[in-house]
Amino acid sequence: MTDVLVCLKRVPDAAGEITLSGDSMSIDARHVGYTVSAHEEAAVELAVQIADETGGSATAVSLGSGDAVEQLRNALAVGCSAAVLLEADAEAYGPADVAEALAAVVRDHAANGTTYDLLLLGNDAADSGDFQVPIRLAYALDRPVVTGISTVEIEGDHVTARGRGTEGPEIYEVPLPAVVAVMEGGVSPRYPSIRGRMKAKKVKIDQSEPSLQPAGNGRIKLVLPPAAPSKVEILGEGPEAATAVVDLLVRLGVAR
Repeated sequence: MTDVLVCLKRVPDAAGEITLSGDSMSIDARHVGYTVSAHEEAAVELAVQIADETGGSATAVSLGSGDAVEQLRNALAVGCSAAVLLEADAEAYGPADVAEALAAVVRDHAANGTTYDLLLLGNDAADSGDFQVPIRLAYALDRPVVTGISTVEIEGDHVTARGRGTEGPEIYEVPLPAVVAVMEGGVSPRYPSIRGRMKAKKVKIDQSEPSLQPAGNGRIKLVLPPAAPSKVEILGEGPEAATAVVDLLVRLGVAR
């Protein structure tokens, strides 16, 4: 039996054009919806699969405003059995603050008899790209950690984690309890059914406030990458352009 804690962050839906706030410290989310990152969707799916396969449980946790209940209920609707909201101003919390707040949840629940064998997080935050919380959380709890993982399997008292590195597939075997940072692509996240959503509405979400005083993220500002340059090449007009088209296809490697 493996009990899993999966960590989520409510972030602006960046499917469209991204704009920054006036002080360039955050994404301007006035005209977009909210979601969780694709990495975290995969982490939720893995948490639910592991809970089902081992007879354990999957609990979702998020640090943020009361609006983050929406993302927690989505996790409940696809199979998580419990949810925890650490109600706080997420903008005031840096990666070290978030990791310590999550570690406090793990410690508090353990003191009350609920231990988590596996902690799953998205590999990085979709809005700030910090890449820090999983590693900081593992250090705070003195647990092994692996990042950039696509799939996980529980084998006895170990977890086998598979990912893809710069030189090909990578396989790690680490003892439980452990922390794993998940990337999208290894599993296909399920989507909430009507029945799942109705069931999720009945689950009481455990809400509390972190006891720590956040130090902040130390961020100077966010910067958007420059727009990709566009280039148009006119190959010709009419039948006379046929030779130029063939030459272009040869250069692209789609024709010989």
